[in-house]
Amino acid sequence: MSQINYDAMSDAELKQYFLKHRGDHGAFQAYLDRLNQRPRRIIASLNDPDFDEKVQAAIRQKLEAARNSSSQQSNTALEPTDDQS
Repeated sequence: MSQINYDAMSDAELKQYFLKHRGDHGAFQAYLDRLNQRPRRIIASLNDPDFDEKVQAAIRQKLEAARNSSSQQSNTALEPTDDQS
């Protein structure tokens, strides 16, 4: 059996691979290692008087980014081609 090169996979490819091969503990560990290597962004501390507002703003930003990404993907799929039959 050949070894899978997780390092050659993009983050999205590794995630999809793991989701399809849930029993592959090496893939899961490689995915977790990548997640843990990313810098963590601290939104607010518990004592921050604007804690709720900052967390809600961060959630809105994530949702907006997801909407924009989704809308760009659907627009790309619907763009007309120059091929007119």
